[in-house]
Amino acid sequence: MSLGEAAAGELPLDGELAVVTARMSGLLLSRETVDSVLDLIVSLAGSTIRAAAGAGVTLVDDAGGLATTSASAPLVSAADALQYDLGEGPCVAALHECAPVRIDDVTTERRWPRWCAAAAGSGLRSVLTAPMTTEDGCHGAIKVYATAPGAFGPVDERALVTFAERAAVLVANARAYVRAARYSDRFKETLRDRDRVTTAKGFLMGRDGLDEDTAFDRLLALARARGHTPAETAAELLAPTEG
Repeated sequence: MSLGEAAAGELPLDGELAVVTARMSGLLLSRETVDSVLDLIVSLAGSTIRAAAGAGVTLVDDAGGLATTSASAPLVSAADALQYDLGEGPCVAALHECAPVRIDDVTTERRWPRWCAAAAGSGLRSVLTAPMTTEDGCHGAIKVYATAPGAFGPVDERALVTFAERAAVLVANARAYVRAARYSDRFKETLRDRDRVTTAKGFLMGRDGLDEDTAFDRLLALARARGHTPAETAAELLAPTEG
């Protein structure tokens, strides 16, 4: 029995979504990538809403561009690519309006006529999509497609919206983790650069009998003359001693 055929009171959504959240959180705790999180989201969305012939996630990048970053079937990638090329469609609308969108039959849908005509030609008939939003904004959308008309009902829509809300938090956390790791690497490199500069100053002080300020000025002058950063120049000065 699909979600659309069950009564709302009979759906095990709380327990099912709790398991989903736990599994996704486990990915984050084990330091998996954002792509791994998205792949799991797509897999679980497809299995939760059983009428779906395919599921996918569209992410909004830092420049506001859209990209399908995970898809369970070629039909999902193809249908999404049409939306991006045409600039219209249910997923694009869900992102712009920050609201769920459902199409019961693309052959009778009057919104987004160009996309609906192309989707119908590829065999798609039903669409359901929900935005993944947090306090930071809309990170993307999760969507399911079906080859039969009327495949998704109000219960499926509520399920996907709830799923998208929880997935949004996990995507935001995964992105934050990646950013933090990137910043951490930069911070470590900054510390290494500072240590090189300090060591190079000491090297010049000992070699040339300079005080600290004069040694630092000498290092800066060498850097300007070579067109390098002070840290790069420090590494060059120290290379013979480190070798």
